[in-house]
Amino acid sequence: MLQLKTTPFHERTSKLCLPQNWRRWAGYIVVGSYELTLDREYWAIRNSAALIDVTPLMKYIIKGKDASRLLNRVVTRDMDKLKVRQVYYTGWCDDEGKMIDDGTISRLDETTYRMTSADPSLRWLSMNSVGLDVEITEVTDNIAALSFQGPNSRKILNKVADDPVDGLKYFRLMQNKVDGIPVTISRTGYTGDLGFELWMDAKDALTIWDALMDAGQDYGITPVGILAMDMARVEAGLFMIEVDYTSTSHAWIEPQKSSPFELGLAWTVALDKQGYFVGRRALEREKREGLLWKLMGLEVEWDGMERLFKDVGLPPQIPGMAMRGSLPIIVGNVQVGYASTSTWSPLLKKYIALAHLQKPYYEVGTNVRMEITVEHHRQHAPAKVVKLPFYEPEWKKK
Repeated sequence: MLQLKTTPFHERTSKLCLPQNWRRWAGYIVVGSYELTLDREYWAIRNSAALIDVTPLMKYIIKGKDASRLLNRVVTRDMDKLKVRQVYYTGWCDDEGKMIDDGTISRLDETTYRMTSADPSLRWLSMNSVGLDVEITEVTDNIAALSFQGPNSRKILNKVADDPVDGLKYFRLMQNKVDGIPVTISRTGYTGDLGFELWMDAKDALTIWDALMDAGQDYGITPVGILAMDMARVEAGLFMIEVDYTSTSHAWIEPQKSSPFELGLAWTVALDKQGYFVGRRALEREKREGLLWKLMGLEVEWDGMERLFKDVGLPPQIPGMAMRGSLPIIVGNVQVGYASTSTWSPLLKKYIALAHLQKPYYEVGTNVRMEITVEHHRQHAPAKVVKLPFYEPEWKKK
């Protein structure tokens, strides 16, 4: 029987998790929500400060003379341009240019990088490192990680960190200390808001958690589970592996696979970088020939949805959390795509979705209909294709 692991923060998170609402993530159990509803946790992300345990992210230290060569070989970004203390978000593909996974790569020093991923990547990295002078070490269980998100996160960090974080730019990192304990702080996150991620030795996890919670009491600090984070990441137009796209490692058939271009990651594909990287030829071909599918935003028309419920004598029913499930998208009598995650946006007061759409229906402004369930019957609510992200506050990158 598979034994699920607990994170180094479990002693704190388990006592705070009122509904005992747990979720599995990469062999760990993590808090789904700390309260019976998601309202307070969601609004902590958008209005104050949210403390989220993201330890289950797979983590690898890649170091050595050829570390940059290895990463250039496996990811789509140009690693020669990544500076020390800078972070890249990137995807990596198979030979057919279809996404295996996505994550971040942080350059810790001239020859040392930290890579995060959703799925195990040690075998993939090792296979591509043959003949290179590089050392790859998985450190998932050794490094605890906190995502600290929200408009007040910087103020709280400045209270506890030895060095102020005011000058830390978007997608950069710094070495710092909290209560004398070394931490790496990166200006990154998965909510689309101002935010940071803290990386520390697992043995120091509880001390860092307590320091942040104590310092943040006057700033609305709130422990937040992954369900509220799910709502925020949809607003930010951020997709999730095995929810909004299927890794080629897990796909059964070709239509389940997606390229970085299809997922809106053209900006991460450096076709001008030197040399071979996995999937390069397929991606060059796709860029020449154009996209057949594309991930876009969808805004459901409230009045139209309301009428469908009114016809059966009900007020509109909206989910209390992000729904990870495929919902057909229709134009006329033809299905032209599907929504992979849909949610009510408390901030925007809109029902929104991430949707995979066929050409030419992925053009902004296209009118479509999304399937919803009204009193056990399938109905189609009017919706419009929009750009991603749905929400991007001005302070996110400042």
